Amino acid sequence: MPGSANKNPVRAAYDDLVARGALTSDPAQRDAAGALDRVLADLLAARPKRLFGFFEKSRPVRGLYLHGEVGRGKTMLMDLFFAAVPFPEKRRLHFHEFMDEVHVGIAAFRKSARGRDDNADPVEAVVRPILKSGLRVLCLDEFHVHDITNAMLLDRLFGKLFAGGVTLVATSNVPPDGLYKDGLNRQLFLPFIKLLQEQTLVAALPSEQDYRRLKFAGQQVYAFGIGPEVQAVMDRLWLRITGGEQGVPGQVDSIGRQIAVPLMAMGAARFGFADLCEKPLGTRDFVRIAHKFDSLVIDNIPQMDRTRSDAAKRFILLIDSLYDRGVKLAASFAVPLEQLGADDRTAFEFQRTLSRLTEMQSEDYLGKGLRDAVGTEPSLSP
Repeated sequence: MPGSANKNPVRAAYDDLVARGALTSDPAQRDAAGALDRVLADLLAARPKRLFGFFEKSRPVRGLYLHGEVGRGKTMLMDLFFAAVPFPEKRRLHFHEFMDEVHVGIAAFRKSARGRDDNADPVEAVVRPILKSGLRVLCLDEFHVHDITNAMLLDRLFGKLFAGGVTLVATSNVPPDGLYKDGLNRQLFLPFIKLLQEQTLVAALPSEQDYRRLKFAGQQVYAFGIGPEVQAVMDRLWLRITGGEQGVPGQVDSIGRQIAVPLMAMGAARFGFADLCEKPLGTRDFVRIAHKFDSLVIDNIPQMDRTRSDAAKRFILLIDSLYDRGVKLAASFAVPLEQLGADDRTAFEFQRTLSRLTEMQSEDYLGKGLRDAVGTEPSLSP
C-alpha cells in the first residue's frame, strides 16, 4: 500500500524483516508494532513548534508498556521503534542502566554543596538536566523492580519525568501489577503502578513460542581449531542466530564511553576475542554488553598462557557476566576447553570459567531465558 511505510514505519520495518526471512510472521508481534506506530504518530503530532523564536513545550504523549514472556521479541520491537523515531531527543537503555545512572546522579548531588542543604531534593536535581536536554522519548528495556530502593524512588522520579513531557516506552516480562510482587512495603509502591497505567498503554505480547530458543535448538555452539573451516562454521552460526541478517557495526554506551561492536543484528552481537579481552574493559562494561544483547558470537579465543594474563582475567569476568545474565554464547576456540587456561596464576579462577563454558553449551542452558542479573562495581579496573 503506497505510503504505508511512512504512516506505519515500525510495522513496515517488521514486515520487511519477515519478507527477508529474518523473522517468522507473528500476529501478536505485528499488533505490538502497530501500537508502537501509534505512539510514534502521537509524538510527531505533538512535536513542539517554534513560536516567536522559541519552541513551545511539547504536549504530553501517552507511551507504551509492552509485556510478555522471554524470547517474544519485545526488545527487537523496541529497537525498530527507536530507529523509527526521527528526532534526536530520545534515549534507549536497559532499565537497570537507567536506574544506575539515577543513583550515581543522586550520590553526586548529595556530596555537593547544594546537596547538603536541608531542603535539597536529589530527585529534582537528577531530573532537571534530563528535562533540560529536551528528552522526549525514554525507551527502557526489561522494566523489572526487585529492589526496595528503586521501588520507593520510582513514583517521584517518573512523576517528574512525565510532568516534564517525557514519553515512556518500556518492555517487561511482567504486567505493571506484577512489578515488585511481594516486595517489602509494597503498598508504598502502588501509586507508581497507577501512574504507569495512566501514562502508558499497557499491552501484552502473548504467545507460547520463544523465538530466541529456536535459534539455538540442536546447534553445536562451539567450534575448535583455526582456519577457514572454523570461520565458515561461525559464519553459518551467526546467520542462523540473526535470521540471515549480516549485521552492522554499532556501539554500547558504558558510563561515559563507547564500546565498539564489530557486528550487531537482531539482538545479537559478534566480537573477536581481542575486541573484548585485549582492551581496557571491566565488569561494568561486560554487564552493559550482557544487558544489550541476548546472544554473543566470539571468534578466535586463544589459549591463555602467561603472556595473556590480563586478557585471561577479562575473559573470566566476561564469561561470569554472560553466564549470570543467561546470554547465549557461540564461540570458536583455538584449543579444546580443558587446554584453554594455561596460566597457573589464573588456574583456580579459570576452573569456574571452564565449568560455566561447559554448561553454556548444554541444551538446558540454551533452553532457558535471560536472567535478571544486576551488575556491581568492576573487579578489574579498566
